[in-house]
Amino acid sequence: MPAHTDLSRLVLPAREARSWPFEQARLLLDRILRLRLDDAGRDLAAALFAQGRPDEAVAALPVLREPVIFQCGYGASGLPHMGTFGEAARPTMVRTAFRALTGEAIPTRLIVFSDDMDGFRKIPDNVPNREALELDRDKPVTSVRDPFGLYESFGAHNNARLRAFLDGFGFDYDFKSSTETYRSGELDAVLLRVLERFDAIQGVMLPTLGEERRATYSPFLPISPTTGRVLQVPTLERNVEAGTIVFRDEDGTLTETPVTGGRVKLQWRPDWAARWVALGVDYEMSGKDLVDSVRVSNKVARILGGEPPEAFHYELFMDENNQKISKSKGNGLTMEEWLRYGAPESLAYYMYQSPKSAKRLYFDVIPKATDEYLQQLDAYNRVGAGANAPAIDNPAWHVHTGAPPAVGSPLSFSLLLNLVSAADASTKEILWGFIARYMPGADAASQPLLDRLADYAIHYYEDFVKPSKRFRAPDERERAAMADLAARLRALPAGCQDAELIQAEVYEAGKAAGFEPLRLWFGALYEVLLGQSQGPRFGSFAAIFGLDRTVGLIERALAGELAS
Repeated sequence: MPAHTDLSRLVLPAREARSWPFEQARLLLDRILRLRLDDAGRDLAAALFAQGRPDEAVAALPVLREPVIFQCGYGASGLPHMGTFGEAARPTMVRTAFRALTGEAIPTRLIVFSDDMDGFRKIPDNVPNREALELDRDKPVTSVRDPFGLYESFGAHNNARLRAFLDGFGFDYDFKSSTETYRSGELDAVLLRVLERFDAIQGVMLPTLGEERRATYSPFLPISPTTGRVLQVPTLERNVEAGTIVFRDEDGTLTETPVTGGRVKLQWRPDWAARWVALGVDYEMSGKDLVDSVRVSNKVARILGGEPPEAFHYELFMDENNQKISKSKGNGLTMEEWLRYGAPESLAYYMYQSPKSAKRLYFDVIPKATDEYLQQLDAYNRVGAGANAPAIDNPAWHVHTGAPPAVGSPLSFSLLLNLVSAADASTKEILWGFIARYMPGADAASQPLLDRLADYAIHYYEDFVKPSKRFRAPDERERAAMADLAARLRALPAGCQDAELIQAEVYEAGKAAGFEPLRLWFGALYEVLLGQSQGPRFGSFAAIFGLDRTVGLIERALAGELAS
């Protein structure tokens, strides 16, 4: 993902684009004009934007030069996973659409905020040295030892993992640590406002809690000066003028502490609201499970004198058992796992697709997401990268932040998987031997995406396809049809690589054998010849694998060599 692309020519097409990032961008622009301008200013800005003249709008209304702030959060108590990546990828798509809609005249920032000051309440299942971590329970995550022994804290370890991955994708973002933000004083003014408006905030929060928790709840979580733990204890006294609270420490001592300078943190819903207000956040996405929390935090933000950000609620990722993906459980996919088996672009495409629909995030989604991405990139390049709404509504435009590559892959991922299977290819060089015969002159330099896909296909085949391959013997009708197909392929010109011509013969063999619908015929080919239930267009596969080898594969199946 390039960090910056010139999108200034797309103002008018962006007004008509129908993809969800552009819908969100238009809502966000409406918010900015509503909050920053009076009636006359809004009318002027709206007219100039409608005419495709955003530079003039910003020149006439300097307040629009203030950055629009996008934010996404990261819970640093667990290792990053794919859902974490989506937290940055989707707002980036809306940010790109907003830049196009405004001709880049209004600056933007994406803040990735790590909640690394949260108390370490639960030890993840997928980390080593769990016994030692028991000693750090309830401390801020940045005060918890790193179980991997690589960083000064577990929070620093997880933050580094997150940043390395986001940097690898070229995301344009500003990283903020909750610990550093509290300690630096950046939240001090809002924290003092929380102290001043304590009762009003309690009036919002207490009705959302159970009876037992209501009795001790305070928006302030003091950090114990003796143990360093984040304490969930009542606020016994408040001194608004001094900016302090009194609480009972773990040893029973009454302790007075300032609410500023990182000596306390806020409960997470008030914390969310305080962050919106202090950082001036304009846009934030969150999962559907947080709808009620957003509603509550919106009320707290208004009590603090701020305006909640424009919100978007997406559905959650599920693992192979339809359980919610969890950092602490470590279920689902890690970022490293996806990148072993699939192109990074396919991951971004998967994040783009239908954000309001729940989706499984497991190994078997990778091939489909990869091929769908390739199809969208091909469609984009066929239409041309023109400054028009249909082009910028293509998912590939959003995946590549407005600058899709001009070259995709001439072969699908599913076809490569079947080529690996049929050829028993253990190295990329073996695959390129087939590809180069089918596409003279093609190599890794001229087809960089195809070269990467070859690596992914070998990894995916070895780890997932090969262990589950189950060849079966053909029944009598299938046997006769496959023998007919072998004869038809032998009759084609020697060395024929015309995938359409080969595919026509495959169709004719299936129809002659009475397969209805024909998908039963193709299913039989895949199960008998490739040991799996589905595959790519058989004609394309045979053209690349070679007619002689394809005929040989059929003959081996008919001789019982594959199913034995």
